[in-house]
Amino acid sequence: MNVSRMPTEYNSRIHPKKFALWLGLGSIVMLFAGLTSAFMVRRAAGNWVDYRIPETFIASTIVIVLSSIVIQLAYFAYKRNNTKMYKVGLGVTLLLGFVFCVLQYVGWQALTNIGIRLTGNPSGSFLYVISGIHVIHVLGGMLFLLGMFLASLIKKDPVQELVLETNLNKEKYLNIELLLTYWHFIGVLWIYLYWFFNHYAA
Repeated sequence: MNVSRMPTEYNSRIHPKKFALWLGLGSIVMLFAGLTSAFMVRRAAGNWVDYRIPETFIASTIVIVLSSIVIQLAYFAYKRNNTKMYKVGLGVTLLLGFVFCVLQYVGWQALTNIGIRLTGNPSGSFLYVISGIHVIHVLGGMLFLLGMFLASLIKKDPVQELVLETNLNKEKYLNIELLLTYWHFIGVLWIYLYWFFNHYAA
């Protein structure tokens, strides 16, 4: 009886790739928790310059929220086998990710223009470093997103398409689910960071 139950028990387990992703996300949470904690400790030590967060960061926050909405719609389209909308959703999400990174750079330039530089007061250094590390994580997600977008443009063999529509391919939605989880995560993470900087840097 134990042998016959093994497939069911195995299928109920979390996929190894999903488990690895959640471990990775946990590590990222710990990283940014440590950075923001260090921010607060250094702020309390004095010699801290207060400044207003550039409005460009508001725009980048809106963009990353929009990108999360679009990639969610792309996921729904994929579940409905709407290939065209799936491709469009991935492409638009990729574009919005690029716009987000550009806006972050513009925000850093705005900080430099008001005298807040990377190598200046710790208040500015922390913002550059923390937001910069977040951008690196966004770029990592964009590489995965780019790979999926390019793969969606390749015309598949009819036999391969048939396999994708059968229960034999239990990982049909795995990649898009992994990307969806990661992208939503970095979006929520930036919303938190923006709130944090806007509340404590000013």
